Amino acid sequence: MIMKNICLIPARGGSQRIPRKNVRRFHGRPMITYSIAAARAANVFDSIVVTTDDPEIADIARNAGAEVPFLRPAELADNRALPIWALLHALETLAARGRTFDNMCLLYATAPFVRPADLREGASILESAPEVPCVLAVTDFGFPILRALKIAPNGSLEMFWPEYETTRSNDLPVGYHDAGQFLWIRTPVVLREKRLYVPGMQPLVLPRYRVQDIDTEEDWARAEKLYALLEGAAER
Repeated sequence: MIMKNICLIPARGGSQRIPRKNVRRFHGRPMITYSIAAARAANVFDSIVVTTDDPEIADIARNAGAEVPFLRPAELADNRALPIWALLHALETLAARGRTFDNMCLLYATAPFVRPADLREGASILESAPEVPCVLAVTDFGFPILRALKIAPNGSLEMFWPEYETTRSNDLPVGYHDAGQFLWIRTPVVLREKRLYVPGMQPLVLPRYRVQDIDTEEDWARAEKLYALLEGAAER
């Protein structure tokens, strides 16, 4: 059975820590256009939809090849709104217009390192394993999380889990975190659960060198340097 897939890219206009980060120029192009280009090149989506409250973001997204069939309500675009609210609004609005999908891919607007092949692999997992409800792109922490330190109120360093102070790193489990790129989920599951992390979720592990969260100016600068290095390596 051929499944219908939708790519949803949430991109509100009011980002605070990096103003206008969804359309700020990253290596000469608006940031969101990297995600749109990857989604188009993946060739697994029946629709690529950007959900935004911002007319400028909408225009840039349309020019890059995405759909913006509606503007998101303001109450779903402030800094307290959860991403799941915008995704549910988009799915429900499209369904009311007769457009339904078997699977949804949440693709972040600030994911310049996302690769079409990874998006295709996520789709392939859902198509080949009916029991899998969700696939999340993750990467591993570079150090065992059970050996993590914190700064106490008095300024001293303490272990979060002091019981692991003498445990060898090789004997501790590997920890993973959301790569900040994409998540595939079956549409009936997200509509029912109204959340993204669901029981049975499977990982799609990415190498650390292709992952960079972009929430601060320092993150942005590091991402630009990393992107230049990867592009240079690809050209050689």
